[in-house]
Amino acid sequence: MSQTPDFDPASVRIRPAATVMLVRPAASTIEVFMMRRTTKAAFAGGMYVFPGGAVDDEDSSYEMASIRECFEEAGVLLARDAAGRTVRFDEPMAKARFADHRRRVHAGDLSMTRVLADEGFVAQTEELVWVAHWITPFGEVRRFDTRFFVVAMPDDQEPLHDHIETVDSLWVTPSDALRRARAGELLMLPPTIANLEFLAAHESVDSVIEAARKVGAPPRILPKVRWADDGRIDALLMPGDPGYDDILER
Repeated sequence: MSQTPDFDPASVRIRPAATVMLVRPAASTIEVFMMRRTTKAAFAGGMYVFPGGAVDDEDSSYEMASIRECFEEAGVLLARDAAGRTVRFDEPMAKARFADHRRRVHAGDLSMTRVLADEGFVAQTEELVWVAHWITPFGEVRRFDTRFFVVAMPDDQEPLHDHIETVDSLWVTPSDALRRARAGELLMLPPTIANLEFLAAHESVDSVIEAARKVGAPPRILPKVRWADDGRIDALLMPGDPGYDDILER
């Protein structure tokens, strides 16, 4: 990215967004679900991310936005039935019905709240644990105020990228994802790497959830861009880095 004379970074609106990390047990550790965004995407093109996106007008909260985005992008419905059981997709008719729901929600023809109401489900909003809070740096053409949540992956569902906004997906241990990111195999943004580092410190889903709950309200993290004289990025500074406080916050 570079600055252009006709671009006014002060005109960029910061949009609320939500992201959810789906975690499941693996051999002596945990795995997290990640997807690769299409290179055609206007934001984070080609990057490996967790399911998520901007909060829509119909979303009642960041948590509901996470649930909708998770359903749209990964095909995972974070909800429980009247008996408190997580939703199951292991029956062919149910799988086909929810695939149609997913398509219609993604197209904007059906709301997430309507799906839940019609099916008699309750969203798992209280089980989503807010663990990180990042804001896109001033100077980007798209900026988001993003809350990262973590939740246990439901049984009897299998996530899959949508082949529209995301073109690949995988279950990966946090440590392996970090190793592959350092090797340049998986491209990631700083917030994704930071959240993987949080996950990598834990060997069980229960440990991750417990640690996330202890975070409370996460501190807001706002990286700052330092520009070179030629209009290109000289450095991306994080809170605590030398020179960070010398850059005015926007």
